[in-house]
Amino acid sequence: MKEISVLELKQWKEEGKDFQLIDVREPFEYEMSNIEGENIPLAGIVIEADKISKDKPVVMQCRSGARSAAAVNQLESLGYNDLYNLKGGILAWAAEIDDSIQVY
Repeated sequence: MKEISVLELKQWKEEGKDFQLIDVREPFEYEMSNIEGENIPLAGIVIEADKISKDKPVVMQCRSGARSAAAVNQLESLGYNDLYNLKGGILAWAAEIDDSIQVY
């Protein structure tokens, strides 16, 4: 499984790289804090797979990296291949990039 660090993701955002960011946490978690990804909870990732791009890199993100890794595995089984798991999730983003992010 390919992973991306929060520093690499920040660089992608700053460069304006064309990619999709999917936050697989539950809506209440997303409302508490997010880094502007599209919210598709893990439980619905296969059902809503048509919302996920096959034409550009896709970064899957959650709280710590575990649920997003599960999402990557599920999508890879459907033929997706340009997927990245955000290492450390929003906890790492808060620790290394933006300490104003509310974590739980």
